[in-house]
Amino acid sequence: MSDKTILVINTGSSSIKMALIDKASEQCIAEGMAQRLGEKNAVLSWSVLETEHSYDIAHTDCNAAMHKMLDALFSLVDKDSIVAVGHRVVHGGEKFSKPIVIDDEVIAGIENLSHLAPLHNPVNLIGIREAMKHLRGVSHIAVFDTAFHHSLPSHAYLYAVPYHWYKEYGVRRYGFHGTSHHYVAQEAARLLGRKLNDYRLVTAHLGNGCSATAIKDGMSIDTTMGMTPLEGLMMGTRSGDVDPSLHQFIAKKSGASLEEVTDILNRKSGLLGLSGLSNDMRTLLDAAEAGESQALLAIEVFCYRLAKSIAALAVSLEHIDAIVFTGGIGEHASVIRAKVSEQLAILGVKLDVNRNNQHGRDTHGFISMDGAGISLLVVATAEEKMIARYVAATLFDGERLI
Repeated sequence: MSDKTILVINTGSSSIKMALIDKASEQCIAEGMAQRLGEKNAVLSWSVLETEHSYDIAHTDCNAAMHKMLDALFSLVDKDSIVAVGHRVVHGGEKFSKPIVIDDEVIAGIENLSHLAPLHNPVNLIGIREAMKHLRGVSHIAVFDTAFHHSLPSHAYLYAVPYHWYKEYGVRRYGFHGTSHHYVAQEAARLLGRKLNDYRLVTAHLGNGCSATAIKDGMSIDTTMGMTPLEGLMMGTRSGDVDPSLHQFIAKKSGASLEEVTDILNRKSGLLGLSGLSNDMRTLLDAAEAGESQALLAIEVFCYRLAKSIAALAVSLEHIDAIVFTGGIGEHASVIRAKVSEQLAILGVKLDVNRNNQHGRDTHGFISMDGAGISLLVVATAEEKMIARYVAATLFDGERLI
């Protein structure tokens, strides 16, 4: 085991994920997850060099779970091997444009941005504070989901609303999934054989949450998610773009409050809402094949809206060198990639059916036809590895990331 590792921590409201990454090789040495926090069936698991370890953490809250999780890790690996800790933080607003060493001022800044991500930033801070108690002698780095999108030009991030809403309340598009988009863009450039800043890409992160990003000269210049993760593509339980007047209309018709309507758009819409069956694309693909018409409808809407958004992002790029699919759906659902590619024929997209069915495994991720004007790739995302890469760049490598 390496004597120089980076611990990556991703604290959520009901789960905590950790990964121990070798600094030099970027190999994942250990992976841990605490799930269903606060429930009677909460469980903690660690996989260290492919050996599994499980612990009962019934009725354990986030603070106690963090404590137990770190104690369990340090009973399995050498605590002194950890040279730094990287923390995923969802929202950095306009204040945090890149990864940063955490101190009291940074913690206060993250707290002050909690109104933009009330379900995420507070629990991210729980993870930061608990980890800093356990690992006092190393640097802790905050890595923000929004930071990669800090390069968006004003014409891409501003909404056509009163300008003082932006100046006074921070109303603008921020974008999310930045760590994933940046990582797969780097990997795509490596597969394409040139530097990232030589390519113009659209990356599509497709999981329970979905977003697409236009990348030019190695920087995000437009993205589909907005001030919150609700904007943009249709997702597992999120509606994505809707008419803003829908809130008032449904509130009047149903008697629901604006908060309740927003909750429905976040938690009961998307694939789940349209299908009436599931937010899991695998379940819907099986159901559609079995003749479930609403499952098929949800899939068709999902693919159409994704294709439409990718085509729209092309406007910011002038031309597209490659489209990259990632995330659980993007990496594994060949049917979805095929439907989307078919609807992008107007851009010159040409999918190779056999390569797509193999998820590009035998062609280094490529699923487009030879000689196609736009390369299509499947790239597995690795957000923990990318966070470790950010940490190493911030502390050791002079921030060389492209």
